[in-house]
Parts: sequence; structure tokens; C-alpha cells
Amino acid sequence: MEQRPNRRKYLTGEVVSDKMDKTRVVQIRRLTRHVKYGKIVRRANKYKAHDEKNESKLGDVVKIMETRPLSKDKRWIIQEIVKSSQEV
Repeated sequence: MEQRPNRRKYLTGEVVSDKMDKTRVVQIRRLTRHVKYGKIVRRANKYKAHDEKNESKLGDVVKIMETRPLSKDKRWIIQEIVKSSQEV
């Protein structure tokens, strides 16, 4: 049987909240062009991501991966910590 290619989405963002148990709020920032005026506009989205071992902390830059729904709002898991806030 041939394996299906991995079509999961990956995003990189900063942990903006670590107050919940095993859950982190990750903010993804991006630049986009305004449709009418053409000006570059900053946009941000927040995603709740599962962190099984509570390893990530506030200010960490993390890579998150799309997964099946884990709760009402959680559809992402933390794949790896790209840059720790202690290093900065």
C-alpha cells in the first residue's frame, strides 16, 4: 500500500500565553498587502496548540503542526521549540 504524503500545515510563531495546562496560545504574525490601497499591513492570528510536557514558556518561538481536533478550540500541536525565551 502506497503511503499518502503528509499534507499537514506547519506554522512558526511566538507563545503569548502559557497559563493553561498542556495548552499554549501561539501568535502567528504575517505581512500582507491591502487589497485596495496596496499598503503592507501587519496581521496576526492566535492558535491554541497542545504541549504535552508543558515545555514551552512565554516568549518562546515554536513550530506548530496542524492535527485532528483535540478540544473545542485546539487543532494544533507544538512540534518543536525553535528559539527559547531564555536565550534572548
